[in-house]
Amino acid sequence: MSAILSSLKLVNAKRQSTVDPVVFRRNKLNEKLKVQIAMAQAMSKDEMFTVKRTRNVRNEVTGMTSLVEINKRVKQWWFVQVDTKKLAVQIFYGNKVIDLAKGKNAVEVANGDELLAVLSRLQEAVLDGSLDVQIEQAADSVKARFAK
Repeated sequence: MSAILSSLKLVNAKRQSTVDPVVFRRNKLNEKLKVQIAMAQAMSKDEMFTVKRTRNVRNEVTGMTSLVEINKRVKQWWFVQVDTKKLAVQIFYGNKVIDLAKGKNAVEVANGDELLAVLSRLQEAVLDGSLDVQIEQAADSVKARFAK
């Protein structure tokens, strides 16, 4: 063995080939919550909010494909309740609303500043695993639609 290799700590390492599904779902929901937080911040500053994504578009004349940035449609997860005139925040996994507690699927919010705080708290709850059971149920119901 050469002097350079003998000076290094050599080990037998195995790379993890798959990501734990629970961690994958948490990270997926966390990314969606980041978008919702950015949308709420832009709304509080009266700014326009867009999410860009790239798409391959084929030129009809030449047949060549090129990458084009397009606006991605993002649905906000909060709405004004008709009866109380306060905001309600729901969490979606796919197009399914996650129940935060038994029979409760939203958080009531008084104003925009509180909206940012609630979205941040929900993000913390997702990252620490408090909503893993609900996320798994929503993921299973989304998967069931594809099994047809």
